[in-house]
Amino acid sequence: MQAVQGAEFLGSPKESSKLNYRKWLKWSLLGIIGTVNGYATVLMYAQGEIPFALLTVVLTALALYIFGSKKTYAQRYIYPGIAGMIMFVIFPLIYTVGLAFTNYSASNQLSLERTQSVLQQRTFLSGSSYGFDLYQVDNGYQLIIKDNGALLASDVFDLNNPPSDKSMALHQVDATLGKKAVIKTIIKNRSNLSTIELTMPDGAEIRMSGLRKFAAESALFTLQKDGESLLNNRTGQTFKPNMEIGYYQPVDEKGFFIDKPISPGFVVGVGGANFERVMTDDGIKEPFVGIFVWTIVFAFLAVALTLALGMVLACIVQWEPLKGSGIYRVLLILPYAVPSFISILIFKGLFNQSFGEINMLLEAMLGIKPSWFSDPVMARIMVVLVNTWLGFPYMMILCMGLLKSIPDDLYEASAIDGAGPIQNFFNITLPMLVKPLTPLLIASFAFNFNNFVMIQLLTAGGPNMVGTSEPAGYTDLLVSYTYRIAFEGGGGQDFGLAGAIATIIFLLVSGMALLNLKFTNTKLEQD
Repeated sequence: MQAVQGAEFLGSPKESSKLNYRKWLKWSLLGIIGTVNGYATVLMYAQGEIPFALLTVVLTALALYIFGSKKTYAQRYIYPGIAGMIMFVIFPLIYTVGLAFTNYSASNQLSLERTQSVLQQRTFLSGSSYGFDLYQVDNGYQLIIKDNGALLASDVFDLNNPPSDKSMALHQVDATLGKKAVIKTIIKNRSNLSTIELTMPDGAEIRMSGLRKFAAESALFTLQKDGESLLNNRTGQTFKPNMEIGYYQPVDEKGFFIDKPISPGFVVGVGGANFERVMTDDGIKEPFVGIFVWTIVFAFLAVALTLALGMVLACIVQWEPLKGSGIYRVLLILPYAVPSFISILIFKGLFNQSFGEINMLLEAMLGIKPSWFSDPVMARIMVVLVNTWLGFPYMMILCMGLLKSIPDDLYEASAIDGAGPIQNFFNITLPMLVKPLTPLLIASFAFNFNNFVMIQLLTAGGPNMVGTSEPAGYTDLLVSYTYRIAFEGGGGQDFGLAGAIATIIFLLVSGMALLNLKFTNTKLEQD
């Protein structure tokens, strides 16, 4: 009996072999994934993409640990969600906050090493220039250089595969051979001709400097022994990297920075300078404060007006004596069913100052034609009206569901006491709806606080403010203001400043989220 139990415990050789096969297959797949991602990490690190290399390392290490350990078997099913949260929430957040402490912008995108490489590739004309012609001969093409009336010819070469690894010596000829190529041929093969280096009889080396010119060119900058300084070979001036502004700048004999810096710039840490700009630069501070106040007002009005309209309409369509209430429900929910961007673009046409139907109607009835897109007040009124139209169906649906949960006994008791519909609404309906709606209202406030699509499609932030150092409009919200600084800046795209403002927005929205959680917990405790 004991022998039988022992045999059952050990299991059959086939089952053991099957388990070993699965184990071998699992670790083989994990090894391949780790190797491929490790190689990708090395490539990203070599290209200077350190944040993305770290992201790859974290996700790969987490995957190997979860799928390789028996202790984390249950976590395998939530790994896709964890990986998605890291990639699309945590990583962009950390990356944006990191940019807020740098000078990363349209003119400061490269690393110091890459900036050195770009500057060292610049050249200047260090000698005389010579006219040239391209001739087609029997075995290929030949360059003819004109030097004070003398004709200097190159060796015959293949125009599609010119000799770019060595210089071709020029020799004097009495006359040209072959057919002269037209300018169209030179333009078509300019990239190949630019790789050719010719040696003059006096030893000077020349390269193509134009469609009709060859000239002696030299490197404009040469890297010095310290690995940072660059010598301007044309002026003899020394340039050093200014780590405060992220540019190469000329220095004097004492090592002090003088004159203007040269582009391109490189990325450096600037500490809290971007946040300081938001608080101290009048060209940014004044529109930022105004836009911040307008963002709060807009979000509050959006919640208040959509709630009021949605709640009133919900009470009306839920009124039992109303006939055809189902049809009214469908019609009132339609604005919520239509994609918002379509509705916004339609309203943009309706509010057109010259040809819009709304202005035509107002002019016919009242004799007025409001400047919806050029007057700051009217533009903000238009934005609030359109947003109310887009948002009231959501609130109506919520209130319709909550109205069903109010006991009929309360209304019957109030009827006995002689209360009317208005008293019932303010004493029974409204208090019973506000409490369960509070977390949703806070969430709606946070959504409208960052309602980028509506502003961008309807007004694009306009009308624009005057006298600001960064692009800003009277209908801009903080999120659209940040977008315009990052991608539409008149002085260049300033991602560092946009990151600082985005960080401030994140802190504000986080505070709203915490407030939402607090109200939710309070509601649960009361229940």
